[in-house]
Amino acid sequence: MSIARRVKDCLEKNQVPYMHCTHRLAYTAQEVAAAQHVPGREMAKTLVLRADSEFVMVVLPAVMKLNVKALRDELPFSHLELATESEFASLFPDSELGAMAPFGNLYGMPVYVDKTLIEDREIVFNAGTHVDTIRIKYADFERLVQPKTISSAIPLEMAANQ
Repeated sequence: MSIARRVKDCLEKNQVPYMHCTHRLAYTAQEVAAAQHVPGREMAKTLVLRADSEFVMVVLPAVMKLNVKALRDELPFSHLELATESEFASLFPDSELGAMAPFGNLYGMPVYVDKTLIEDREIVFNAGTHVDTIRIKYADFERLVQPKTISSAIPLEMAANQ
């Protein structure tokens, strides 16, 4: 498998310059960042949550952890929790489980991005496999995905102390 077809088609159709890279097999965003020699703050990690009767995508830097309690206060859903991989596996037919790109809009789901990811000029993200990544300008990502900004992420080191 290579780049997720929907993501590749979207980037090419919109003439967005991107860099496709490959790396050793890695499953976590922190491992991918290390394999790509990318700062963890530039590596976008994709999470899928169940929000009432739908799925939503949350994107944050690899060095951050989602504070679901804070997110519940930010978003207008009565029920919000991390989805299990078995719950969302069928939503991303062109991606390996856990390696989906942060383009939830291409898969019929709203996308929320933590404000800490916006601070970098470029972002790197999984491209549908555990060995492929894409690097694009954050401005291009924002234009294509039109995510809503949230502020519910906390640094991993703070999360470990809680």
